[in-house]
Amino acid sequence: MSLTAILGLGQTALELALFNSLTVLALFLSYTMLNVCDLSTDGCYALGAAVGAVVAIAGHPWLSIPAAMGAGMLSGLVTAVLQTRMGVNSLLAGIIVNTGLYSVNIWIMGGSSLLNMNKTVTVFTLLKGALKGTAFGPYFALLIGAAAAALVILFLSRFLRTKLGLAIRATGDNPDMVRSSSINPVFTTTVGLCISNSFTALSGCLLAQSQKSTTVDIGSGMVTVALASLLIGNVFLGRRSVPVRAVGAVLGAFIFRLVYTIALRFNLPAFMLKLISSIIVVIAISGPYLKRQFPTLRRQLAVRFGRVGD
Repeated sequence: MSLTAILGLGQTALELALFNSLTVLALFLSYTMLNVCDLSTDGCYALGAAVGAVVAIAGHPWLSIPAAMGAGMLSGLVTAVLQTRMGVNSLLAGIIVNTGLYSVNIWIMGGSSLLNMNKTVTVFTLLKGALKGTAFGPYFALLIGAAAAALVILFLSRFLRTKLGLAIRATGDNPDMVRSSSINPVFTTTVGLCISNSFTALSGCLLAQSQKSTTVDIGSGMVTVALASLLIGNVFLGRRSVPVRAVGAVLGAFIFRLVYTIALRFNLPAFMLKLISSIIVVIAISGPYLKRQFPTLRRQLAVRFGRVGD
């Protein structure tokens, strides 16, 4: 493989990683900070892609971004209401919303499971035209992804230091303590899920516009990918400050996408890619535990083979 091909694969992997890192950052807020495993991620991702595509096709490329984020907030609101007001288990609430969003997304897409945006003006085509003839021209998609990821990281770094952000973190750590401190955990959970789902929808919107099409199952398996990326980032950067951990989430997204890209280069059949995602998740989850258990295992093997004290 030539150096040009390798650099091209690296750029593609980085672009996809930056788009998907917004979903990873969404889970960073909901799963890590709020301690809620939101399984509506797949449907919300597709919701953002569908809303963004429809609004862009209607001739409003810039409006597609806030529209997608607003739709994501509504999805998060429904999930939060099911959890906090109707007594539905958080996992089950996510599954219910994810299932319902499948029909909602098809309805938004006009009854079709596919929308083509080859002739649609998007934020990507606008920036591509603006940078045409400059040194940054070939990297227009990379610039949009990097700008979106940087803005989300900056927002989370500032927001989680505010009173509301600290209340959300406290809700994830100890809801009972939050109640005793006159903080409403229903409100903090709702705000946290609305914000996180808006990031997920933004991620889907950007990916759909970058590839100039969207399908109703564009978000299939996204919760697995995002969770694996989040855990990989934690392995590398551990429990540090919020900005560093957020950057770690983006790094984890890139590492996951790079492994995924390498796997594709081995001409694996498409149906094997889900298995690869699952294996990466298992490695990311069990890796730190196995690392801690390795000294104990080594001592046990030494005892078994009579080499204690060597």
